[in-house]
Amino acid sequence: MTQTWFITGSSRGLGRALVAAALDAGDNVVATARRPEQLADLAETYGERLLPLALDVTDSSAATGALAAATDRFGRVDVIVNNAGYANVAPIETGDDADFRAQFETNFWGVYNVSKAAVPVLRAQRGGLVIQISSVGGRVGGTPGIASYQAAKFAIDGFSRVLRAETAPFGVKVLVVEPSGFRTDWAGASMTIHEVADDYAETVGRMAVRRESSAPAGDPARAAEILVQVAKRSDIPENLPLGVNATELSTALDRRLLEQDERWAQVSRSADFAEAYPVAFPVS
Repeated sequence: MTQTWFITGSSRGLGRALVAAALDAGDNVVATARRPEQLADLAETYGERLLPLALDVTDSSAATGALAAATDRFGRVDVIVNNAGYANVAPIETGDDADFRAQFETNFWGVYNVSKAAVPVLRAQRGGLVIQISSVGGRVGGTPGIASYQAAKFAIDGFSRVLRAETAPFGVKVLVVEPSGFRTDWAGASMTIHEVADDYAETVGRMAVRRESSAPAGDPARAAEILVQVAKRSDIPENLPLGVNATELSTALDRRLLEQDERWAQVSRSADFAEAYPVAFPVS
């Protein structure tokens, strides 16, 4: 089945890999980016099946206009991919408030804007798939220095759960993808590492050094091919970790939370009127 994709942040990294993978699969792609001219080589190769569009995802009216252009060109949109995003590094205590908000504006509100603009299209055609590119950090969290980025990714998961529940009657599915490190510009040219005070050298500083000195294990081309195949299935998961680290960290967290919930279950239940109270707390 030929699908039409609408992909944000498509000029490089995973977004560009997704554009190429979808086109290679015979699909149509609306590739949006702040600089769509960076897709000129793909436009020359794939011709009318690729529609490059300029889009700043923080502009809600521009998102609506881009979706309208997509449907005008291809008649429908089957897969929405919210991929645009970036992270800068700074401790919460000393980080710049404006920079924290600017990251959140792209990483969360950009997803909100495009998702909201897409819903009327998907509802009218009674079906479609929304893919939110989150992060293993949006499931596990706790990485020093990137609080804005990870807070936005956690928010995306909560937002997507509600979006999934509201649009399921229209045949819409929502997939949250949670990658670990991939060889893109995310931790390179796209990332600014701000000054790190000595008190944070062992947390934020060490994380920044590790990202600068090690090559991520993930292959963007493989990830893109996987997502194109997933999008053509009927049994689409709600959350999909990508990469060894993402898989292992997510599984370990799930087990730890289950053990913790079960250990404290009687205390948790005792807060309701109908339950026995007081109860014994777990032995420390």
